[in-house]
Amino acid sequence: MSVTPIDVGLLKSEIRKTYAAVSQEPEKDFIFPTGRAWVEDLGYPPELGQVPSATVESFAGVANPFSLGRLEPGERVLDLGCGAGTDSLVAVLMVGPEGTVTGIDMTPEMLEKARGGAAELGVENLTFVEGEAERLPFPDASFDVVISNGVIDLVPDKDAVFGEIHRVLVPGGRIQIADVTIQQPVSDEGRRNIDLWTG
Repeated sequence: MSVTPIDVGLLKSEIRKTYAAVSQEPEKDFIFPTGRAWVEDLGYPPELGQVPSATVESFAGVANPFSLGRLEPGERVLDLGCGAGTDSLVAVLMVGPEGTVTGIDMTPEMLEKARGGAAELGVENLTFVEGEAERLPFPDASFDVVISNGVIDLVPDKDAVFGEIHRVLVPGGRIQIADVTIQQPVSDEGRRNIDLWTG
């Protein structure tokens, strides 16, 4: 049985639309949980209390990547699919002024919100970059840790994503991923259903 490829361009366009709406209309009901009540239910570390409310209201992660361990002061961290920046801001508070955090996302509206949160928090060791997980615009061995929350499941070419994560991590670096997984193969029809990918 051959698998019909999905229209990756259409998929990315729909994902951008969905997450632009999360950034611009956070009070709207989405098919997935969002906002402060959700992130608090996930048991985030105390640094969450310092993250600006406007950032947290557009949180759209699926779990808590920090449950896999705290980040250490001085570490260089990549937040893959940073969205509105909640995880990036928690991370920058953990690594302190001697560390750095870089958030990357393909949705300009989310990046705008993330940059606003960083400015409100007054941190200078946090940058946000527009880009895609399958083609990271960073040199080899740039980061000590890669965190990601509910993003890799949205990308059809997971081999490319993990190849890029491996490339940008220093030898012995680590990943802290919170994501959605499935236990059974998805049908050909299901793979083509854009709504299943975006929600």
